[in-house]
Amino acid sequence: MAKTDFKFDFSPTMVKELLHGNIEWNNWYNAMCEILPLWQINTVERVAGFIAQCGHESRNFTVLTENLNYSAAALNRIFPKYFIRAGKDAQEYHRQPERIANVIYADRMGNGDEASGDGWRFRGGGILQLTGCNNYTAFGKVMEISANDATEYVRTKKGAIDSACWFWDENNINQYSDEQDIIGMTKRINGGTIGLEDRERHWVHALDVLGGDYEPAALDYNQIVKIGSRGPLVVEIQEYLDIKPADGIFGPGTAAYVKAWQKEHNLDQDGIIGPASIQIMFG
Repeated sequence: MAKTDFKFDFSPTMVKELLHGNIEWNNWYNAMCEILPLWQINTVERVAGFIAQCGHESRNFTVLTENLNYSAAALNRIFPKYFIRAGKDAQEYHRQPERIANVIYADRMGNGDEASGDGWRFRGGGILQLTGCNNYTAFGKVMEISANDATEYVRTKKGAIDSACWFWDENNINQYSDEQDIIGMTKRINGGTIGLEDRERHWVHALDVLGGDYEPAALDYNQIVKIGSRGPLVVEIQEYLDIKPADGIFGPGTAAYVKAWQKEHNLDQDGIIGPASIQIMFG
């Protein structure tokens, strides 16, 4: 990782604006200046993407440890696979973050079973919420520290930046930043598009503050959109149909809305949107 300079004027006032409400913005700025260029996060588009995504994940760089303080009702709603569907009484875990972590993160991501305590030990940490023994081990290897030491390091400012940059690099997210592909960035980080609207708001704001321009790619309206389709056109269709969240993923729920719209317009109710339907929607 050869050190390079930022390719634009990255000033403290920019970070103060972007991390509004975070009284430690200057310390974060100093850490970014030291670390981001080492990972080639050094252009307007890349820094904007990084700050936007990390800002969403960490509440503007204020939360460095995953919040697992769930109620019993929330556990059954958010993690049904590990509680109600598994026959586990969520009430016994109500508002007990350590026990919750050891259940939901057991036997995956390189963690041991529930009794091992790995779920809690390797819970989300840092501004991109690094999670799981495998990730902490791999990150620690790059930093030349143990996985256990890495769990502490990611909760420092430098460690939070370093771990996020490592994850960013491992997933080649600079590529998506260069292409201004907010959906691609989000999928690499989140595994889906949860929080896309807030991420995009952070991102457009960051581009503006850093001196960049948002140049969305022109949409191709001459395509077939159906279950399994993803991308900006799906987002536009979902917004047109007032589907919330407009996550860019065409699933059964979106298909149901499409069929209802097709019925209103006396069209075949197949749940598939083609160029003719797109013309009716958007003119």
